[in-house]
Amino acid sequence: FYLLDQLREEGHKVLVFSQFVSMLEIIRTQLEVDSRPFNYLTGQTKDRKGEIEKFQTSKDPSVFLLSLKAGGSGLNLTSASYVILYDPWWNPAVENQAIDRTHRIGQKNKVIAYRLLTKDSVEEKIRVLQHQKTALVTNVLGDEGFASNLALEDLQFILSHGGELDGEAEAGA
Repeated sequence: FYLLDQLREEGHKVLVFSQFVSMLEIIRTQLEVDSRPFNYLTGQTKDRKGEIEKFQTSKDPSVFLLSLKAGGSGLNLTSASYVILYDPWWNPAVENQAIDRTHRIGQKNKVIAYRLLTKDSVEEKIRVLQHQKTALVTNVLGDEGFASNLALEDLQFILSHGGELDGEAEAGA
């Protein structure tokens, strides 16, 4: 909780994302014990709009605990300037979507994101996998990648002819 304490002392609002609701519950319990202000959003939250509005309109530095699936996309949380990804997700695009909750029209501050990793852990291996996935996508779709070298007709053929080869369905399919 050292990082949260530091950010609170500096007057910042923070989004904390986890893929595990059980981890959010652990953090929530400690915030309650320490009487720290927070908001909470998971797939089970009944008053979703209310939690978002309370966080956005509060003048006090606070923490918003969000499950990655329930709060990782479709929300505008521009009152926060810090994002903490407590645990990594397999797909880096999902994490980037979560960080982008603060990168919206109306954001007045620089946004800083922290990814918490422990050396030699499963999370560290997931992060390596994320880098490999990102590199693969860049190699296939990037400026010099495979897709950029295709003619429009070739790309249309690939997308529209699925399992057909040379105009005939594959034998044995």
